[in-house]
Amino acid sequence: MSTVESFDPNAPAVTMTDSAIKHFEQKLAAAGGNKIIRLSTETSGCTGYAYVLDLADTPAEGDEVLQPSAVITLAVAPEAVEILRGTEIDLAIEGINRVVKFNNPNVVAECGCGESFSVE
Repeated sequence: MSTVESFDPNAPAVTMTDSAIKHFEQKLAAAGGNKIIRLSTETSGCTGYAYVLDLADTPAEGDEVLQPSAVITLAVAPEAVEILRGTEIDLAIEGINRVVKFNNPNVVAECGCGESFSVE
């Protein structure tokens, strides 16, 4: 039996795996205060866009605000929502390094160095 994945326009723009949640909860605890994570994109690299993660005090006007855990508030910049819709943020172990990965179903090409990506 095969299944068909359907687009849910009400689905959160971005989700996080358990390992990413644990990682960002530790980052927020180390930062102290009531910080949130803000995700946006910027024009960059040879293919088009780059992901930008920042700590912020509050969401910016128009941000889509998500709550991946009781501790994490994730604000997604309004101009990035459609580019990122369906993206899963993960934490991967590569050798001795921990790397934040963006599993974005909208990406059609990535540059060789992995810094930038493009969407249709």
